[in-house]
Amino acid sequence: MLERINLSQPGDPRADEEWLVTNGLGGYASGTIHGAPTRRYHGVLIAALQNPFGRMMMVNGLLERLRLPDRRAFFISAQELTGHLPEQSLGLADFYLEDGLPVWRYAVGGLLLEKRLFMVHRQNTVHVTYRLLEGPGPIRLGLRPAINIRPHDAAVGSGPAHLYKVIASGDQYEVFAGADLPPVRMVVEGSPAAFTIEDRTTAAIPYRTEQSRGYDSVGSLWSPGFFRVDLTSEVPITFIASTENWDVMRALSAEESATAERQRRQALLFAAGPVSSGGLGYELTLAADQFLITPAGRAEDTARAYAMGDEVRSMIAGYHWFTDWGRDTMISLEGLTLTTGRLNEAKYILRTFAHYIRDGLIPNLFPEGEKEGLYHTADATLWYFHALDRYLDCSQDRQTLLLLLPKLLDIVEWHIKGTRFGIRVDPADDLLSQGAEGYQLTWMDAKVDDWVVTPRRGKAVEINALWYNTLCLLERWLSEEDRGSDAERIKAHADRARDSFNKRFWYAPGGYLYDVIDGDKGDDTACRPNQIFAISLPHPILDESRWPAVLDVVTKQLLTPVGLRSLAPNDPSYKEKYDGDLRARDAAYHQGTVWAWLIGPYIDAWLKVHPKDPSRARPFLEGLIRHKNDACIGSVSEIFDAEAPFLPRGCIAQAWSVAEVLRCWLKTTQTAME
Repeated sequence: MLERINLSQPGDPRADEEWLVTNGLGGYASGTIHGAPTRRYHGVLIAALQNPFGRMMMVNGLLERLRLPDRRAFFISAQELTGHLPEQSLGLADFYLEDGLPVWRYAVGGLLLEKRLFMVHRQNTVHVTYRLLEGPGPIRLGLRPAINIRPHDAAVGSGPAHLYKVIASGDQYEVFAGADLPPVRMVVEGSPAAFTIEDRTTAAIPYRTEQSRGYDSVGSLWSPGFFRVDLTSEVPITFIASTENWDVMRALSAEESATAERQRRQALLFAAGPVSSGGLGYELTLAADQFLITPAGRAEDTARAYAMGDEVRSMIAGYHWFTDWGRDTMISLEGLTLTTGRLNEAKYILRTFAHYIRDGLIPNLFPEGEKEGLYHTADATLWYFHALDRYLDCSQDRQTLLLLLPKLLDIVEWHIKGTRFGIRVDPADDLLSQGAEGYQLTWMDAKVDDWVVTPRRGKAVEINALWYNTLCLLERWLSEEDRGSDAERIKAHADRARDSFNKRFWYAPGGYLYDVIDGDKGDDTACRPNQIFAISLPHPILDESRWPAVLDVVTKQLLTPVGLRSLAPNDPSYKEKYDGDLRARDAAYHQGTVWAWLIGPYIDAWLKVHPKDPSRARPFLEGLIRHKNDACIGSVSEIFDAEAPFLPRGCIAQAWSVAEVLRCWLKTTQTAME
């Protein structure tokens, strides 16, 4: 299956669209289609290293130069790495994804050159392969690696260029940036290659996206020299860069590695079954794979999991800058693993997070380069119950349920008596309250310095919808295991919470639900998408008689072609655009900005209100289906502006966006067929 983006000339307005390749460890390679870096995260090899390093930019790019038999020389597209197109350059004739991996084709005169890039699975190793498809040969290919070794989210102007050291051994070359970091190991395979030691520093490179986001946006790169090799139509050339040991990175030849990666991807598609049979399902099944990782940095997790006969697994919440987040992982689990037939990985994820339960909470996130998680979340743990329920429904894995059941009951007990950050059940009404000064505990979690933009302290609507769903699930699981007294006690809490919710949360003048009650400033009437969870979850807390009214308000005020707005347009705090510096962006993050993942619960609610009209649910996905070629080719962005043209913003590839679009694409297909 090919996802083609035809670009006839380098000046095409889609030049800033991006590609992403990942390695199953959290590492990645990414850039713009035309090659000029615009983000600090654009590079050929961003390695996921052991803590305390985390993800490190190891190879920023390649300066690619061709010399034809008639001695004319050309750069390949915008890979000058300065953001400006060289005068003598090959035009980008075509760009497409093949099995989810990027392919470029460049042309000049009668010459047609192809470039492919992939990362070896669970290695910090990248392969860039060049083939001469048409035209006279041999041609001289020059490859100059450009380097600024730094944490991947560090400013583009940082990097100790004066500390780099180059060591050569035969056809193998190593660049060292310090005693603690692994070196960048480089080699060219296919034909005999020579390397010329010629260190050079580029001119200042403008990173336009960083500038627009208010960050340091100018930096230089350093190069140790360049490879030169003759390219013919018979033999492809592959540049390999890695932080692995030589015996690991060269265990397979370039051709064998490429074949292995193709076979791995075909196996993923086969395991996914009907969802990957073609079109969107095919593409998003491969996109889903980008987020599923074995965390490279937490060696203790791996040792512990192996000792128990498990594998350690987690999810990257979004590329480029997110790590693994508890909330995002649990929301995404169904779409990324269960929908795609990866049940074992779902089990490993659930068991991995179970180890980190503290005082009735799972971690909100694991910071880059850290061993321990942060726990400032009121909903991630409740989403854990939902994810487990979805997994059990698919797998019937009673062993995992029995293993986790004591921890699940303990979680609920902690919530009832009270745990960290003011998370506790109010004994007056059995509703769940949360909030601590200086913390943002719900998914609407923007914070700038000490400013919590949407604190939502009190009894938040989706937190209580999730709380009721959690109680209902636990009551059922306890009953199935003949723990009747515990089940009855939990059911009593659930019944009382539901009764209190329907008495307290209905905002009659607006015909919808309060967003927060008993908050710092009383009851919050802001019209937000959080109320949709009172309908969409498997055990809806809202009385069915009020479903149509809530769905109608959400549809009229919040629904867009690419998801739900985070705030209704008539609210004085509403922001139309998500742009500017960090403070301006975070001020808009949950104040109107559209979130793609919310289309999932919206469709769930729609199908509950309109069970006999499933054909009208599929069109809600059409805008996001079109979008998959608008930002990161083949994936789904994190957020969008609140008003047309709904420009994509935030992360270029977001786990729960991909997960919910894929899940609902399959769900609306199945529902329409029933």
